[in-house]
Amino acid sequence: MPELAEVEQSRRLWDAGLGLTIEEVLIRRPELRIFRGTDVNRLRQGLQGEVLAASAVHGKKMAFRFGSPAKRWLGIHLGMAGRLRVEPLGFQPAKHDYLALRQAVHWLVFSDQRLFGRILFYEGEGDEEPPWWRNLPPPILSRQFTVASVENFLRRRRLAPLKTLLLMQERFPGIGNWMADEILWRARLHPLRQARDLSPAEARRLWRAIREVSRRAVALVDGSWEYPPTWLFAHRWENGGRCPRCHGALDRAPVGGRTTCWCPRCQPEGDGQ
Repeated sequence: MPELAEVEQSRRLWDAGLGLTIEEVLIRRPELRIFRGTDVNRLRQGLQGEVLAASAVHGKKMAFRFGSPAKRWLGIHLGMAGRLRVEPLGFQPAKHDYLALRQAVHWLVFSDQRLFGRILFYEGEGDEEPPWWRNLPPPILSRQFTVASVENFLRRRRLAPLKTLLLMQERFPGIGNWMADEILWRARLHPLRQARDLSPAEARRLWRAIREVSRRAVALVDGSWEYPPTWLFAHRWENGGRCPRCHGALDRAPVGGRTTCWCPRCQPEGDGQ
């Protein structure tokens, strides 16, 4: 499933359309689940003739705003296999292309092979935000994402393994499987450690690693996904993969139903360091 950095990459792709008018709205298969809860006729009429004015990412969600003032909101969640692309004017929709917005020089396209994504539409007044946007937790890179907020969440979910905890979007929006592994590796915390076991120093170390991985992953977005060899990400799926820090063998096992990778030397099962 796309995580924070991949979602940010997708947003930047559609930013090619900023300042341009939507001349045609193509919606295919409106009965599919990706449009559930959305009035597709209202979506079509609301975007037709409007200018793409702004975009934003919050965790795994994107919002594109249209008009002046930008009171029309298109929300997109990529789900497990959703993609955004930009296609030339000769574009013909493929089987899994369900939403396409034509502008003067290109099409903005949303596709989803597995249909776990979501398309939402909202038309408000002025700067009013949709409920599905304004009720989200603080973004990880915002000032509101504090050490205290992480410590409080650790207390509330005290029996949760750390890997499972990091995947909880109500506190860590945008963190997914590989980012959680990277964070715990950098914080030197075993993925099966329970939240209640962390000392204040370890909780702060976890908070710092969450911010660092999120910030650096977004900065590295360039479409190639060639993360540096100093990252766990570059080795987590290698046969016989070695830890880039200590060069010891990596372990893999399911945690919370997700394949998890860690270094048993750097991330001991006990109280850590």
